Amino acid sequence: MKRKERYNIVIDHFQKSIPVAETELSYRNPFELLVAVILSAQCTDKRVNLTTPEIFNQFPTPVAMAATNFDTLFPLIKSISYPNNKTKHLIGMANMLIKDFGGAVPMTVDELVKLPGVGRKTANVITSVIDQQPNMAVDTHVFRVSARLGLTRGAKTPLAAEKQLIQYIPSELVHKAHHWLILHGRYTCIARNPKCEACGLTTICLFFKKAKAKSVGVTD
Repeated sequence: MKRKERYNIVIDHFQKSIPVAETELSYRNPFELLVAVILSAQCTDKRVNLTTPEIFNQFPTPVAMAATNFDTLFPLIKSISYPNNKTKHLIGMANMLIKDFGGAVPMTVDELVKLPGVGRKTANVITSVIDQQPNMAVDTHVFRVSARLGLTRGAKTPLAAEKQLIQYIPSELVHKAHHWLILHGRYTCIARNPKCEACGLTTICLFFKKAKAKSVGVTD
């Protein structure tokens, strides 16, 4: 099967099975999304959503967050992974937004990655979710699912996977495809014991053919 055909099958499947695909992080504006995505690194969206309401209530703007200090913000973040670093990142991020960007969240990857706590993945999330730019954020779910489905081949890093995905996914669908792959990886194609019986893509899935063939009695 040609790579383009494989992508067409996957895209068609997700357009039908997950017509509405969006982030599960709760936010009301770009600043809140930026805070939530920084907090979500190596942490579940569910945990972040339990934590952010009070953060947003006390620090609704970059100005408010920049004016706080570590000892005040840390207690609100301590239930999240790596709270020390993330507390410092949020305060530093807010200060840089004020100093370098007039208090507004920039909408280019190059500008966003200058902010403390913001790497390429986070910058891609912000620009794709807020501005629907064709930027593919590759987290552990996207990396795993795209490899199992054969969308990426030999990609050893998130950046390598990102480049392959945006090469074959129509630019107008990239922002949505990011969520398709994440949601599929979060609820169906999980890391351990994937729910292949509930997946509509087993006919083209390389992982299913290789790792599950014997247990389900499927042969090539």
